[in-house]
Amino acid sequence: MKIGVFVGSFDPVHKGHISIMNYLIDNKIVDKLLVIATGNYWDKQNITDLNKRIEMLSFIKNDNIIIDTKYNNIPYTYQILRALNKENPKDEFFLVIGADNANTLYKWSHYNEIIKYGIIVVKRGNVKIKLKINKLIIIDKDFENISSTMIRNNVDKCKECLNDKVYNYIKTNNLYS
Repeated sequence: MKIGVFVGSFDPVHKGHISIMNYLIDNKIVDKLLVIATGNYWDKQNITDLNKRIEMLSFIKNDNIIIDTKYNNIPYTYQILRALNKENPKDEFFLVIGADNANTLYKWSHYNEIIKYGIIVVKRGNVKIKLKINKLIIIDKDFENISSTMIRNNVDKCKECLNDKVYNYIKTNNLYS
C-alpha cells in the first residue's frame, strides 16, 4: 500500500491543506494519507497546543485520511519515517512536502535516509523544484495559496479559507485572538 505522510504544524488546518489531501487520494497517488501534526517545530514559536490542532484535524478525517496521534512528538521526519517503516514494512511511504521544502531538503537531518522513501512535492507558486531523486512525484497543480499565518492573524477575514467545523472550533475555543 502507498501511504502518504503529511507532516506539519497545521496551525490551523485549512482548505489548502484539505485540497492537497483530497487530490492525493482522489487521483490515487497514494492509497492512504497519514497526517501528522508536529508536537514541536524547530523554526516555529508560539504554536497552538497539539491536542487542539489534532482536534481541528479530526474534522477532516475519513477512511483514507488518517489523523495521527502516535508520532506527533518525534522530533525529526526521518525518525517518523523510520518508525512507520519498521511497524509496516510492506507499505511504501511517501513524504508529502511543498516545493519550498523540496529545495532545502538536503539540509534536513538524515537527508540520505529520507530520500530512500518516496517524496511527493506539491508545487507552490513559481518555485522551481531542483530536487533530483529516484522516487520523486511532482504535483504540478495550482492549489489555493492559503497561509496559516494569515488565518491566525485575522480568522474572521479568512473564514472562507477554513472548513466550517474548524472555523467554529477556533471561535468556540477562542484561538488566535
